[in-house]
Amino acid sequence: MTADDLLARHRAVLPSWMPLYYAEPIELVSGEGRRVTDAQGRTYLDFFGGVLTNMIGYDIPEIREAVERQLRTGIVHTSTLYLIRQQVELAEKVARLSGIPDARVFFTNSGTEANEAALLMATNHRRSHQILAVRNSYHGRSYAAMGVTGNRGWSASPLNPLQVAWLHSGERLRGLLARLPEADRIDAAVEDLREVLATQTAGDVACLIAEPIQGVGGFVHGPDGLFAAWKKVLDEHGILLVSDEVQTGWGRTGEHFWGYQAHGVTPDLLTFAKGVGNGFALAGVVGRAEVVESVPAISFSTFGGNPVSTAAGNAVLDYLLDHDLQANAARVGAILADGLRAAVGDLPEVAEVRGKGLMLGVEFVRPGTGEPDPALTTRVFEACRAGGLLAGKGGLYGNVLRMGPPLTLTEDEAREGLAILVDAIRSGVAEAVAR
Repeated sequence: MTADDLLARHRAVLPSWMPLYYAEPIELVSGEGRRVTDAQGRTYLDFFGGVLTNMIGYDIPEIREAVERQLRTGIVHTSTLYLIRQQVELAEKVARLSGIPDARVFFTNSGTEANEAALLMATNHRRSHQILAVRNSYHGRSYAAMGVTGNRGWSASPLNPLQVAWLHSGERLRGLLARLPEADRIDAAVEDLREVLATQTAGDVACLIAEPIQGVGGFVHGPDGLFAAWKKVLDEHGILLVSDEVQTGWGRTGEHFWGYQAHGVTPDLLTFAKGVGNGFALAGVVGRAEVVESVPAISFSTFGGNPVSTAAGNAVLDYLLDHDLQANAARVGAILADGLRAAVGDLPEVAEVRGKGLMLGVEFVRPGTGEPDPALTTRVFEACRAGGLLAGKGGLYGNVLRMGPPLTLTEDEAREGLAILVDAIRSGVAEAVAR
């Protein structure tokens, strides 16, 4: 079968709103370490990891063997109506690592489900369907998760079971807060929060849900300390803080294990997904027992926390901690960030190289205007693929090249990927200038 045959079959049976990357979509058929190979035999260095999901890389023996041990028992699924040893052991690890005192853990299959569950807990605890959310955010594709998503390109329905009020994100490039000096943005964000509470709510707000670094939004984030400043106001009203760590968790930012820790505050609920399963469907919520226990009826996830996924999750966390991948993310991420800033940071088409650890973005604009340039972004994106590197795209305007490599990325691989990135950016810019 040719790639064209598979593409035609895909288009015949799958919805058009489910996008495929690249002008000529690729089928990945094998992987090892940080590299994947397509159906045509072309091998790529993977800097996107299945959207930050293959956090440890591909074909990792410790993870494969843990899953195979569970499969050999013949027990793939039992449901949470029975004791699951792997689930309990993983919950103990997550509770301990969360930094939340007296924590309880509920497992789901995806980040969307995790955020939906967190909203269920928060609204029940506070007996309110009023939510604070952040502009340019993304929290998932179910109705409540879409309802708190502040990015129109990812909000597929106007229907919303929640009453949502929106806060400024603190983005550095555009928006009201971007006009202020860096030192004044936290105070302005707090003033914005107080005004929103006074004018857009009835007072009994359930929670604020926020990403420490906005993933789909293009890896933008407010100043460190913003969450703590917000939480002082939230605490005055008894409002809960939910930290969406679906993309920022497990040491990816390098400087901390969780994104919230950059702010000197502990959330009431924390949602996680993606990397913890390294490709197996695994996600969840961890939070204060008082809040998690607020659900007033029976609820469970049929597949959440199943024996196979939690076997993988235990192996992933053990590998992550045993190999100190957080420190590696900081060290290797600095090679990429510093190298990009030195090589292309002065180009007028590059508005910003940003991010933390192995969560990096490059935003492209039209020179002299600051207007987003998604066409240039696409050219660079395609040039990366042609050079043997897989990256991602994102941002509110589709003008951000996103990179979230496996946390096992080596220094040599980082330099290899950096060289491809620099060439792709320079060639994309040169093509844009020529036009």
